[in-house]
Amino acid sequence: MKKIIMANWKMQLTIKESLALANQFAKKIKNPKNDVVICPDYSALTFVSQILKKTKLNLGAQDCAAFSKGAYTGEVSPLTLKALGVKYVILGHSERREHLHENSAIINNKVKAALENKLIPVLCIGEKLTERNSGGTKNYLLQELRHALKGVKIKTANDLLIAYEPVWAISTNRNAKPMSSGEASEIQTFIKTITRKILKKEVRVLYGGSSNAVNAADFLAQKDIDGLLVGGASLKLSEFAAMVN
Repeated sequence: MKKIIMANWKMQLTIKESLALANQFAKKIKNPKNDVVICPDYSALTFVSQILKKTKLNLGAQDCAAFSKGAYTGEVSPLTLKALGVKYVILGHSERREHLHENSAIINNKVKAALENKLIPVLCIGEKLTERNSGGTKNYLLQELRHALKGVKIKTANDLLIAYEPVWAISTNRNAKPMSSGEASEIQTFIKTITRKILKKEVRVLYGGSSNAVNAADFLAQKDIDGLLVGGASLKLSEFAAMVN
C-alpha cells in the first residue's frame, strides 16, 4: 500500500502564492510514488482545487466545522468542503488546540461531522514536552484517543487517519527536532493498538514533527509509519518533491 505524504501549508501563503505553489507541484509531481495531499488555507481551496483536478494530487483542508449547517458564524461546513473536492481534513492539530483552545469534545464532534459528509478525518494527537519528560506519553495519547474517538464508527480502515505529531518536535517550536524514526515507529505501533481496540479497525498513522527531505526516507522505511504530515518543508517545491518520491 502506498504511503501518504500530506502538505499542511498552514497560514503561510497568500492566495497568489498558494496558486503559484500548487501549479509548481502539479508540474513537478506528476507520478508520485506515494499518495500526496495538499492542504492550503480556506481562502485558496477553491482555486487550488481547480489546479489539482487533472493531477494525481489530492485536496485536503486544514479544519472543518463540527456541524454540516447552521448559524455558526465564521465556520466552514464539511459539506461545503466536500463540494469543493476536498477528500481529507486535518482535525485537532496541536496549533488549534493551543491557540484556539480546541478540546477533545470539540474535536470529537468535528471527526463525526467529517465522516458524516464523506470526508476522511486526519486526527492529530501528540504530547507536549512535559508529558514526554515525565514518562507520561503513552497514557496521554491513550486518553486523547479515547476522548476524540468516543462514539466514532467507521466502515473501513481507510475512512480515518491518525497523525502523531509530538508537540515538542514541531518545527515552529523553539529548538524543535524530530524524534528518531525508531522511537516514532514504536509510538505509532502503540497508537495503532489502542485505535484498533476503539474502532475495531486497523487504521493508518502518519508522523508529523519536523520531517524533511533529509529524514523522510528513514521515517517512511518504518513498518508502522504510514506517511508524513509535513509543515514547513511542504512550502519548498524541491524538498517536498524529494519527500514524496
